[in-house]
Amino acid sequence: MTGPAAAPDASGPVVPPVVAGVVPLVNLANALTVLRMALVPVFVAFAVGSGMTAPGPRVAACVTFVVASLTDFVDGWIARAYGLVTAFGKVADPIADKALTGTALVLLSWYGRLPWWVTGLILVRELGVTGLRFWVLRLGVIPASRGGKIKTALQILAIAWYLAPFPPVVAGLGRPVMAAALVVTVGTGVDYVLRALRLRRAARPAR
Repeated sequence: MTGPAAAPDASGPVVPPVVAGVVPLVNLANALTVLRMALVPVFVAFAVGSGMTAPGPRVAACVTFVVASLTDFVDGWIARAYGLVTAFGKVADPIADKALTGTALVLLSWYGRLPWWVTGLILVRELGVTGLRFWVLRLGVIPASRGGKIKTALQILAIAWYLAPFPPVVAGLGRPVMAAALVVTVGTGVDYVLRALRLRRAARPAR
């Protein structure tokens, strides 16, 4: 025979149990990712509207790009700090990043601000790394390295610099920043390939 159930503690409210491992799909981290995706057409509208010549729309395009880019840092931090990592976030976050960065690079090259080979090389690297992430997704997540974070920061700075309507002398300073971003982009791309191969090799059953 079992004894009487224990009375709830009257000193505070009864908190329902949390189901371990269940993360709600609708959370702040995912909302920021969706916001970043929604800002891409807004950015395109400002950039195209400026023709990369009108100062006002160019400033608006630059600000939109920077705000959208910053959500990448914020949503990642929130997801890790509060345990809000979801399958949707793992897939949508890199897609949103590449959509924003890729669109900005293509527009800069389209309007003659950036050589097409620079845009092509960065896009090949970014799409390749995204493909690698999906390739090993069921085996584990390849975390962003310190080099990857530096790469992202340099890309954001370089693109924002090219978007801003600086005077020619100041605008020229964007070239070394973009060059540094390009070098780190390629270097970290090679690192991601090696880490993906190691992850696949570690998951391979021993014979």
